[in-house]
Amino acid sequence: MRGEPSCPKCGGRVRAPGLFADSWQCDVHGIVHPLQPVIPPSVEALGVVVHRARVPVWMPWPLPVGWLFTGAAFAGDDRSGGRATAVACSGPGPLGGFGELMLVAEELGVGLGARYAGIEGLDPGPYMNVDKPPQVKVLAAGRPTPLWHVPGVPGDRAVFAGEALGLWLWAVVWPEQSGMMMYDELVLTDLRDAGAEADLLPCGALSPRILEP
Repeated sequence: MRGEPSCPKCGGRVRAPGLFADSWQCDVHGIVHPLQPVIPPSVEALGVVVHRARVPVWMPWPLPVGWLFTGAAFAGDDRSGGRATAVACSGPGPLGGFGELMLVAEELGVGLGARYAGIEGLDPGPYMNVDKPPQVKVLAAGRPTPLWHVPGVPGDRAVFAGEALGLWLWAVVWPEQSGMMMYDELVLTDLRDAGAEADLLPCGALSPRILEP
């Protein structure tokens, strides 16, 4: 597991603010919100992400039957707070086998969701055909939220994206056929508002998906 911040867009090394720059820098992408080391799944570790976050920390709640929380990460630093969050869950796929779901909330231009989705660019906007009806809808923080299927992603996953609470919401599902779970009107809770209920979260082993997008 990497123990130092990295670029949320490419995973490369970043330079901390110093004498000549007051922001984190990637040699390829310039100024970035650094992706902090992934936190192994536990209620206490998730609390660190929730405490730092300035964007939602989305979690299916209640979790689908047999599913577990399997990792969390955020992009940002002590000064800026978490400008992007990623939460991984794993469990039985809707068509059998093993499924994994990554939910990413982020501000415009952070680029973490696109990295997990496996596509070029920073934001899902150019990939979303909003002139057509959304393929799925979720209930995010009590609000019906449309998500559009994102084309052009690697064949091992399904990706959906939209806006929730004025920020990007990505849902990345492995394998591709497990994307069927998104058609069941998934209920998402912002864990910043979950309170004591988060203490009941079942935790599993750390997902390799969140370590290596």
